[in-house]
Amino acid sequence: MAPFTGLFEHPIVQAPMAGGGSCPSLAAAVSDAGGLGFLAGGYKTPAAMYEEIKQLRARTARPFGVNLFMPQPPAADPAAVEVYAEQLAGEAAWYRTPLGETDQACDDAYDAKLAILLDDPVPVVSFTFGCPARTAVDALARVGTVTVVTVTSVAEAQAAVEAGADALCVQGVEAGGHQGTHRDDPHADGAGAGVGLLALLAEVRESVPLPIVAAGGLMRGSQIAAVLAAGACAAQLGTAFLPCPESGAHALHKQALTDPRYVRTELTRAFSGRPARGLVNRFIREHGPYAPAAYPQVHHMTSGLRKAAAAAGDPQAMALWAGQGHRLARELPAAELVALLAAELGAARAASGH
Repeated sequence: MAPFTGLFEHPIVQAPMAGGGSCPSLAAAVSDAGGLGFLAGGYKTPAAMYEEIKQLRARTARPFGVNLFMPQPPAADPAAVEVYAEQLAGEAAWYRTPLGETDQACDDAYDAKLAILLDDPVPVVSFTFGCPARTAVDALARVGTVTVVTVTSVAEAQAAVEAGADALCVQGVEAGGHQGTHRDDPHADGAGAGVGLLALLAEVRESVPLPIVAAGGLMRGSQIAAVLAAGACAAQLGTAFLPCPESGAHALHKQALTDPRYVRTELTRAFSGRPARGLVNRFIREHGPYAPAAYPQVHHMTSGLRKAAAAAGDPQAMALWAGQGHRLARELPAAELVALLAAELGAARAASGH
């Protein structure tokens, strides 16, 4: 098994963005440019995930990763889910689409996807929303796959060490999209949950001896330099890669990142039932305060609404996931963005004498 830091030339990891942002063209461009590209296995069928892996392999010979969502406990309150469905009835009528079924499985076909990755190994597999069992990590190690576990606390980092993970993705509260917490606290309102990246990096580095990938609001090479100086071996960027032409994000999502109408981001359960950071639009303002802690039930419930809003050209009911640094987004081809970030990183290191 290659050490994690031997998988990339530049310490730049393209975040796995489920829902369309990550795709073979983006991951290939990042990996070919010397970073580490990622596919998102979440929300896809096992067959669709495998097809994307085949497409990516046809585009690049460089290392890449695949991210999996860990199964979620079926702990949602059915009554709370029903109340939220009633609240969204007006949205369903407006967009002329029914709300999605909320009784779908909570495991995201995890076992079937893991079986594919064991049968036809990829260089890196990362995990979100939980920590895999030691047996799964050991099985991946036997086929030569490096494992990375997303963590948002020292306790989660220690659990990843005990499971045998090769590296950690330490995610600060600034990150766009879903917070990768291992257990979703139903009593957390989302607005103040989580720890800032630099503070969390320090806490984890002092407690855990694994390589760390830092994630959370990073958009410039100087910020990458800062997290490397704080002990990370690489930086993971998601929002920075969303506007790239290779990204699979919707055009309205890409445009919204730098649209002055969107003045801030917020952690919200409105679209999925789990805290996720997005640009504050009408849907978040109207429904965020009332959304229950019910993932993936709320995700399935709102899926059709989000698609209908996108088809209607209405970003006010789309999940416009974005990190706190979204205004620094640059519309560049992925390879150019990796090269620019690497140059900025080099300049920042030279300026600091490193």
